[in-house]
Amino acid sequence: MSSPPEPGAPSGAIPSFPASADDPAAPPPDEPTRVPLAIEDWATVIVMALLALITFANVLVRYFTNSSFAWTEEFSVFLMIVLALVGGSAAVARDRHIRIEYFAEAGSLARRRGLARFGALMVAALFFVLTVTSMRMVWDDWRFGETSPGIGVPQWWYSIWLPVIALGITLRALGLFLRRGGRKASP
Repeated sequence: MSSPPEPGAPSGAIPSFPASADDPAAPPPDEPTRVPLAIEDWATVIVMALLALITFANVLVRYFTNSSFAWTEEFSVFLMIVLALVGGSAAVARDRHIRIEYFAEAGSLARRRGLARFGALMVAALFFVLTVTSMRMVWDDWRFGETSPGIGVPQWWYSIWLPVIALGITLRALGLFLRRGGRKASP
Protein backbone atom coordinates (compact mmCIF):
# COMPACT_ATOMS: atom_id res chain seq x y z
CA MET A 1 0.00 0.00 0.00
CA SER A 2 1.48 3.33 -0.98
CA SER A 3 0.60 6.82 0.07
CA PRO A 4 -0.74 9.29 -2.48
CA PRO A 5 1.86 11.54 -4.07
CA GLU A 6 2.43 14.96 -2.61
CA PRO A 7 0.63 17.85 -4.34
CA GLY A 8 2.66 19.12 -7.27
CA ALA A 9 4.85 16.01 -7.38
CA PRO A 10 4.97 13.94 -10.57
CA SER A 11 2.83 10.81 -10.48
CA GLY A 12 5.87 8.49 -10.48
CA ALA A 13 7.74 10.40 -7.76
CA ILE A 14 9.23 8.55 -4.85
CA PRO A 15 7.58 9.57 -1.57
CA SER A 16 9.71 11.76 0.67
CA PHE A 17 11.34 10.31 3.76
CA PRO A 18 11.39 10.20 6.73
CA ALA A 19 7.91 8.77 6.88
CA SER A 20 5.25 10.66 8.76
CA ALA A 21 3.89 9.50 12.09
CA ASP A 22 0.65 8.56 10.31
CA ASP A 23 2.44 6.03 8.07
CA PRO A 24 1.72 2.50 9.38
CA ALA A 25 4.94 1.23 7.75
CA ALA A 26 7.09 3.71 9.67
CA PRO A 27 9.17 2.09 12.41
CA PRO A 28 8.23 3.15 15.92
CA PRO A 29 10.56 5.66 17.55
CA ASP A 30 13.36 4.28 19.72
CA GLU A 31 12.76 3.99 23.43
CA PRO A 32 14.89 6.24 25.61
CA THR A 33 17.94 4.39 26.97
CA ARG A 34 20.71 5.41 29.36
CA VAL A 35 23.39 4.58 26.79
CA PRO A 36 22.57 6.16 23.41
CA LEU A 37 21.57 3.81 20.61
CA ALA A 38 23.65 5.98 18.32
CA ILE A 39 26.70 3.96 19.42
CA GLU A 40 25.51 0.92 17.48
CA ASP A 41 24.30 3.07 14.61
CA TRP A 42 27.65 4.81 14.19
CA ALA A 43 29.59 1.58 14.67
CA THR A 44 27.51 0.06 11.85
CA VAL A 45 28.21 3.04 9.59
CA ILE A 46 31.95 2.94 10.32
CA VAL A 47 32.25 -0.82 9.79
CA MET A 48 30.25 -0.67 6.54
CA ALA A 49 32.40 2.22 5.30
CA LEU A 50 35.59 0.31 6.12
CA LEU A 51 34.26 -2.77 4.34
CA ALA A 52 33.37 -0.73 1.26
CA LEU A 53 36.72 1.08 1.22
CA ILE A 54 38.94 -1.97 1.55
CA THR A 55 36.87 -3.93 -0.95
CA PHE A 56 37.01 -1.05 -3.43
CA ALA A 57 40.76 -0.66 -2.90
CA ASN A 58 41.26 -4.38 -3.46
CA VAL A 59 39.19 -4.27 -6.66
CA LEU A 60 41.25 -1.35 -7.98
CA VAL A 61 44.56 -3.01 -7.13
CA ARG A 62 43.42 -6.28 -8.65
CA TYR A 63 42.22 -4.53 -11.81
CA PHE A 64 45.39 -2.51 -12.38
CA THR A 65 48.04 -4.97 -11.15
CA ASN A 66 46.50 -8.47 -11.50
CA SER A 67 47.30 -9.11 -7.82
CA SER A 68 45.42 -8.29 -4.66
CA PHE A 69 45.99 -7.09 -1.13
CA ALA A 70 46.51 -10.18 1.00
CA TRP A 71 45.08 -8.64 4.13
CA THR A 72 41.68 -7.61 2.75
CA GLU A 73 39.99 -11.01 2.96
CA GLU A 74 41.01 -11.63 6.57
CA PHE A 75 40.10 -8.11 7.61
CA SER A 76 36.78 -8.24 5.73
CA VAL A 77 35.77 -11.44 7.52
CA PHE A 78 36.64 -9.82 10.85
CA LEU A 79 34.61 -6.71 10.01
CA MET A 80 31.60 -8.78 8.94
CA ILE A 81 31.64 -10.60 12.26
CA VAL A 82 31.86 -7.27 14.10
CA LEU A 83 29.00 -5.97 11.94
CA ALA A 84 26.81 -8.96 12.85
CA LEU A 85 27.53 -8.50 16.57
CA VAL A 86 26.92 -4.75 16.48
CA GLY A 87 23.69 -5.35 14.57
CA GLY A 88 22.69 -7.91 17.19
CA SER A 89 23.34 -5.36 19.91
CA ALA A 90 21.15 -2.81 18.12
CA ALA A 91 18.41 -5.42 17.68
CA VAL A 92 18.46 -6.32 21.36
CA ALA A 93 18.49 -2.68 22.49
CA ARG A 94 15.55 -1.87 20.21
CA ASP A 95 13.70 -5.09 21.15
CA ARG A 96 13.75 -6.29 17.55
CA HIS A 97 15.41 -9.63 18.16
CA ILE A 98 13.99 -12.83 16.75
CA ARG A 99 10.92 -14.22 18.48
CA ILE A 100 7.70 -15.97 17.58
CA GLU A 101 5.19 -13.15 17.41
CA TYR A 102 2.23 -15.53 17.74
CA PHE A 103 3.31 -16.32 21.30
CA ALA A 104 5.02 -13.05 22.17
CA GLU A 105 2.08 -10.81 21.24
CA ALA A 106 -0.79 -13.04 22.39
CA GLY A 107 -2.43 -13.01 25.77
CA SER A 108 -2.70 -10.46 28.53
CA LEU A 109 -0.40 -7.52 29.07
CA ALA A 110 1.16 -9.26 32.08
CA ARG A 111 1.87 -12.38 29.99
CA ARG A 112 3.42 -10.33 27.18
CA ARG A 113 5.54 -8.37 29.67
CA GLY A 114 6.64 -11.59 31.34
CA LEU A 115 7.62 -13.18 28.03
CA ALA A 116 9.49 -10.03 26.99
CA ARG A 117 11.41 -10.02 30.27
CA PHE A 118 12.11 -13.75 30.02
CA GLY A 119 13.42 -13.32 26.47
CA ALA A 120 15.65 -10.41 27.48
CA LEU A 121 16.97 -12.37 30.45
CA MET A 122 17.77 -15.40 28.26
CA VAL A 123 19.60 -13.18 25.74
CA ALA A 124 21.57 -11.64 28.61
CA ALA A 125 22.45 -15.09 29.98
CA LEU A 126 23.54 -16.38 26.57
CA PHE A 127 25.78 -13.41 25.83
CA PHE A 128 27.20 -13.41 29.36
CA VAL A 129 28.27 -17.03 28.85
CA LEU A 130 29.70 -16.04 25.46
CA THR A 131 31.57 -13.15 27.12
CA VAL A 132 33.16 -15.41 29.74
CA THR A 133 34.09 -18.22 27.36
CA SER A 134 35.45 -15.86 24.70
CA MET A 135 37.61 -14.17 27.34
CA ARG A 136 39.24 -17.55 27.85
CA MET A 137 39.80 -17.80 24.09
CA VAL A 138 41.46 -14.37 24.03
CA TRP A 139 43.66 -15.36 26.96
CA ASP A 140 44.72 -18.53 25.12
CA ASP A 141 45.44 -16.53 21.95
CA TRP A 142 47.62 -14.18 23.99
CA ARG A 143 49.33 -16.87 26.07
CA PHE A 144 50.20 -19.18 23.18
CA GLY A 145 51.09 -16.41 20.72
CA GLU A 146 48.55 -17.49 18.10
CA THR A 147 48.79 -15.66 14.80
CA SER A 148 46.14 -15.16 12.15
CA PRO A 149 46.28 -17.58 9.22
CA GLY A 150 46.23 -14.96 6.46
CA ILE A 151 48.70 -12.26 7.38
CA GLY A 152 50.23 -13.49 10.62
CA VAL A 153 49.19 -10.75 13.02
CA PRO A 154 48.46 -11.72 16.63
CA GLN A 155 45.10 -13.48 16.73
CA TRP A 156 44.02 -11.65 19.87
CA TRP A 157 43.81 -8.44 17.81
CA TYR A 158 40.69 -9.97 16.28
CA SER A 159 39.38 -12.11 19.14
CA ILE A 160 39.48 -9.35 21.78
CA TRP A 161 36.40 -7.77 20.23
CA LEU A 162 34.13 -10.78 20.79
CA PRO A 163 34.01 -10.51 24.61
CA VAL A 164 33.83 -6.72 24.42
CA ILE A 165 30.82 -6.68 22.10
CA ALA A 166 29.21 -9.71 23.77
CA LEU A 167 29.41 -7.86 27.10
CA GLY A 168 27.77 -4.86 25.41
CA ILE A 169 24.95 -7.08 24.17
CA THR A 170 24.60 -8.54 27.68
CA LEU A 171 24.24 -5.05 29.13
CA ARG A 172 21.77 -4.04 26.41
CA ALA A 173 19.67 -7.13 27.18
CA LEU A 174 19.74 -6.34 30.90
CA GLY A 175 18.67 -2.78 30.10
CA LEU A 176 15.79 -4.14 28.03
CA PHE A 177 14.87 -6.48 30.90
CA LEU A 178 14.71 -3.52 33.29
CA ARG A 179 12.77 -1.34 30.84
CA ARG A 180 10.19 -4.08 30.25
CA GLY A 181 9.68 -4.49 34.00
CA GLY A 182 9.30 -0.80 34.69
CA ARG A 183 6.41 -0.12 32.34
CA LYS A 184 3.09 0.66 33.87
CA ALA A 185 0.10 -1.29 32.66
CA SER A 186 -2.02 0.76 30.31
CA PRO A 187 -5.73 0.19 29.75
